Amino acid sequence: MKSRTRISIQQTQRLKLTMGLQASIRILRSDAQGLSRYLEEQAAENPQLVLTRPQGQDWLPRWKSVLGASGDVPEQAAAGASLMAHVFGLISGLRLPAPEARIAEALAEALEPSGWLGRPLPWIATETGARLAEVEAVLHRLQAEADPPGLFARNLADCLRLQAADAGELDAAMVAVLDRLDLVARGEADRIAREAGLPEPDIRARIRALRGYDPKPGSGFEPYVAPIREPDLVAEKGPSGWTVSINRSALPSVTLADSKGKGRAEARAIIRMVEGRNVTLLSVGQEILRRQVAALDDGMAGLVPMTMAEVAEAVGLHESTVSRVVAGTAVDTPRGTWWLRALFTRSAQDGGPAAGALRERMAQMIAGEDPVAPLSDAALAEALSDSGAPIARRTVAKYRAMLKLPPAGRRRRR
Repeated sequence: MKSRTRISIQQTQRLKLTMGLQASIRILRSDAQGLSRYLEEQAAENPQLVLTRPQGQDWLPRWKSVLGASGDVPEQAAAGASLMAHVFGLISGLRLPAPEARIAEALAEALEPSGWLGRPLPWIATETGARLAEVEAVLHRLQAEADPPGLFARNLADCLRLQAADAGELDAAMVAVLDRLDLVARGEADRIAREAGLPEPDIRARIRALRGYDPKPGSGFEPYVAPIREPDLVAEKGPSGWTVSINRSALPSVTLADSKGKGRAEARAIIRMVEGRNVTLLSVGQEILRRQVAALDDGMAGLVPMTMAEVAEAVGLHESTVSRVVAGTAVDTPRGTWWLRALFTRSAQDGGPAAGALRERMAQMIAGEDPVAPLSDAALAEALSDSGAPIARRTVAKYRAMLKLPPAGRRRRR
């Protein structure tokens, strides 16, 4: 029996990612730091792509361009010891009682490389099993004893306020300036003076004094300390409400070289993709924060139910595109830097409050509970049910496990 060779025609359809499509997806899902690295790699290979870095390498929230005459970061002299070694030496020298020492150590572990606290006090209270008032008392003690002043600050205004108090410059004019840092960033010294009822020369003198303060008192301990992570978006509240913008200080500007040559078309394509990424990121971020205005005003306890499908439909994108955009993307708010993905939360029950808001409320309730008689899961469920929908005890237990909080029996202290 002889075998016969047959020729047949078959039509198939396959999805193939071209190099351009792969680059577009990579740019779309990159945060500011990752996109900067990618652009540096492309500029090193393609002389037609020119990168211009923003002035100053470290991102200082909101006020860097105002408080420094040239926008430069104040120079730091590196001390030999690390920040952690310095802080724990401070705690050891205070000879605190054991309960307060545990709180102080938890506060030290929560420090960012800048010297600011990177975690809210309710979380630290929960971790240490202490009351929120006890944590605040220890924090005030550490702030008063810290050298350099400004360590253990909760935000920029707190950091500057501590340094002003240490320098004996915390008068009414300085308080007015620190309470209106948003106006300082816009150079509206005359408005600050009008609102505070103080002479404008006094306000301008206090703004000049701020240039001598150190916005990141912890960064001078280690010469190669990692900088604060630069957020991709910035949310600010103005007279007309909340506004969201791209953090231009986090990305280099991308332009074409003046001289023509090989690689010019590829450079144009990269510039278009970066511009498209910024437009998409901004539209998605604006829609997310438009829906979560209550969280911007009141904190994470104000989260409302929101899904990626809802946001994608509102901005006219596919859900997978929204998922790529929010992956690793952060937004700077007056309440801290948030991951955009953390703002997506479903309702615990149909028509009920957001699960993320309930978890935040539960964490705050546990942080403020009596350590001698901690709240049981049943008591927490009853208290959380006041939000408008009944919450089952097993739901509370699940949320507590997600937050890594022990049950009431293990939280009880004498």
